[in-house]
Amino acid sequence: MKQNSKAPVRVAITGAAGQIGYQLAFRIASGQLFGPDQPVVLQLLEITPALGALNGVAMELDDCAFETLDGIVVSDKAEVAFKDIHYGLLVGARPRGPGMERKDLLLANAQIFSAQGKALASVASRNVKILVVGNPANTNALIARENAKGLDPRNFTAMMRLDHNRARAQLAAKAGAKLVDVHGVTIWGNHSATQYPDFYNAKIRGRAANEVIADEAWLKGDFITTVQQRGAAIIKARGLSSAASAANAVIDTVRSLTTDTPKDNWHSVALCSTGEYGVEKNLIASFPTRVKNGKVEVVTGVAVNEFSRGKIDASVNELKEEKSLVGDLL
Repeated sequence: MKQNSKAPVRVAITGAAGQIGYQLAFRIASGQLFGPDQPVVLQLLEITPALGALNGVAMELDDCAFETLDGIVVSDKAEVAFKDIHYGLLVGARPRGPGMERKDLLLANAQIFSAQGKALASVASRNVKILVVGNPANTNALIARENAKGLDPRNFTAMMRLDHNRARAQLAAKAGAKLVDVHGVTIWGNHSATQYPDFYNAKIRGRAANEVIADEAWLKGDFITTVQQRGAAIIKARGLSSAASAANAVIDTVRSLTTDTPKDNWHSVALCSTGEYGVEKNLIASFPTRVKNGKVEVVTGVAVNEFSRGKIDASVNELKEEKSLVGDLL
């Protein structure tokens, strides 16, 4: 067999012994993200009490004998796990505990992501790409970005692809269409119950989704709330939060951000606003996004009607409130 001469891609996964991190590690190690001829080094981070479980994950990765896996780093120190990484998948976050107020959750995670931002600035590759998955993802990404001095702020993103995928699946099912027929879906705003899955610009088999479905009450009601509340519904049904679908959305997001987007299509990702669509500058907000000639850009000229404007503004206002609550760490 010809020896692979490519330099390995270094990928950090935080919370790597958790449900999402566990699913994600094996998919990346197997070559599903970067391809069968690209070696990867996984640099796995966990809190100290979970190091035993993380060592078990590393043993399983060894036992899979993935030919694309070029090495594993296991650590409870961000400076070790982030050393020279090209991609940082920040999955681990403090979950909301019993009686914990939203502000308490924000502040607890702010401490984690401010420290991780500083560690990234200290030891990661200068062009590192960061995707924050741990909730509240948008504001966690904002905190990490603001503390990662010297790194490109546009390389910090928060994951909206799971919501995007959920919206596409709901539209396809309602229309009796295949997923490949659904394009132009956008998730706007925050990864929270205020997010706005925009159906007005979506197309099904090349036609406007609201014409194909022709049920505006469903589109404005059940469709939006189903996408917004899907995570809670899965927890209720399964007893555990989304893991496989979240890990899949991470793979989808990184692929979309590193591959030119097909013509007349886009995907949803939360990135640093520069004022697009009236969104306050420097918030991490979700937009219709594409990659052209290797460069990530917000799609311009997407129609925003009065209904959509109200939904987008409500979600952006929540982001502004979250930002104000963690202002001391920015």
